[in-house]
Amino acid sequence: MADTVLFEFLHTEMVAELWAHDPDPGPGGQKMSLSVLEGMGFRVGRALGERLPRETLAFREELDVLKFLCKDLWVAVFQKQMDSLRTNHQGTYVLQDNSFPLLLPMASGLQYLEEAPKFLAFTCGLLRGALCTLGIESVVTASVAALPICKFQVVIPKS
Repeated sequence: MADTVLFEFLHTEMVAELWAHDPDPGPGGQKMSLSVLEGMGFRVGRALGERLPRETLAFREELDVLKFLCKDLWVAVFQKQMDSLRTNHQGTYVLQDNSFPLLLPMASGLQYLEEAPKFLAFTCGLLRGALCTLGIESVVTASVAALPICKFQVVIPKS
């Protein structure tokens, strides 16, 4: 319980610090702040991936890796499993969390919907970093249609 609260507080403070210098940074400044958060998440995701037991690193298929992220990694970070995983079997996966913990404090009103992307950049990086450690290069984006429901889209380019 305490770990969760501390993580949420740290995440909120990281976001607040990046936006504190210029509350309306414009398109260029906002992209830079989102990039910094995504980079932090990427480094954390790689570190978490490196600490995985060796038997989890022997996945045979992409779908098994994504299932692992939805169950084990999500539990390690957010103390809950991802609510759903969908795929088109062509390298695109959609992971949905119906009560994403980092969006729960804002779930009381629609006025916070436009603020949601800055609270998702770190987690996009986290997923991308964990996938990278498992040998999968990817592009991860997030979308929010209604708070606190969040969808992460993972695209794995075919080589």
